[in-house]
Amino acid sequence: MTKQSDSFSAGTSPLEAIGPALHAILRIGAGLLYMQHGAQKLFGALGAEGPVPLFSLMGLAGVLEFFGGLLIVLGLFTRPVALVLALQMLAAYFMAHMPEGPWPILNAGELALLYMLIFLFLAGNGSGPWSLDHVIKKRR
Repeated sequence: MTKQSDSFSAGTSPLEAIGPALHAILRIGAGLLYMQHGAQKLFGALGAEGPVPLFSLMGLAGVLEFFGGLLIVLGLFTRPVALVLALQMLAAYFMAHMPEGPWPILNAGELALLYMLIFLFLAGNGSGPWSLDHVIKKRR
């Protein structure tokens, strides 16, 4: 087995160097996209026919999507929020998509599962250095 080239062995690779930025882009991008689902449910925005009743299962989903997504964007309470959102997406998959068949590509459930995977990554890895969680941790 050969060693890495000399240009990378002395430090980090270019991809490792931009890892924190890519972590932030994933977190912020996923949170902003997720917030749109909540905005549809809560406010009837972005092409939705109207807001759903707040005290309903879809209303709860809207609150989690909009405000949970906002917390993910800010990188605040990321681990617990991401875990709750991952569980929400798993429940959504089994409640709304799985009855249409077992294959995500055929039951339109791949987006719910992809969000679940992203949120599981954030639950396990945290918000990264470009986040309010990191700022709060540094001040302690």
